[in-house]
Amino acid sequence: MTPALALTSLDLLGTFVFGLSGAMLAVRRDLDVFGIAVLALAAALSGGLIRDMALGATPVAALASSHYLLAAGGAALCVYFGHRQIEKLSKPVMILDALGLGLFAVTGTRKALEHGLDPLPAIVLGVLSAVGGGAVRDLLVTEVPRVLREEVYALAALLGAGIVVLGDLLALDPVIAAMAGAAAAALIRILSVLRGWQAPKPGRRD
Repeated sequence: MTPALALTSLDLLGTFVFGLSGAMLAVRRDLDVFGIAVLALAAALSGGLIRDMALGATPVAALASSHYLLAAGGAALCVYFGHRQIEKLSKPVMILDALGLGLFAVTGTRKALEHGLDPLPAIVLGVLSAVGGGAVRDLLVTEVPRVLREEVYALAALLGAGIVVLGDLLALDPVIAAMAGAAAAALIRILSVLRGWQAPKPGRRD
């Protein structure tokens, strides 16, 4: 498998996983089949749309082929028919969201590097790619986006993006760097929830 194909596969996997998280949130909010599809598509595609529009990559990947729409639609169908089985997992929405976060952080950063962006802008775009889908998903059900909450979220995406950039600077295999970055971001995100880690906040005056 070539690096380009491997990274596209990771991007599609991230699309599917984020689609599952959006659809599961719709089920928890007791939405109908249309609501499940809308949240799945919003969560799955928004991050990639933000990334590609920022890069001027047209047509955007989500519309360049049917694969991304099929991945998001497949996620919606999986949840519609199998949400009871998925719900048996511990904190299923959080775990799926963490996996999608890591995958989109690394694929967004990698694509930015391939379009000639410097390391720092590439990291920023990777983080935006990672948090965009979850933010749109949460806003659609009137939740404060996770990226703005107390739990570590954007910092986890930042770690994953940073690993990809570091791997590029060290001329490491881009697929290995991407997989390491995605795993690290997802792990930090999950641990932050389980252990109650919080991003630093300024002191407040009473």
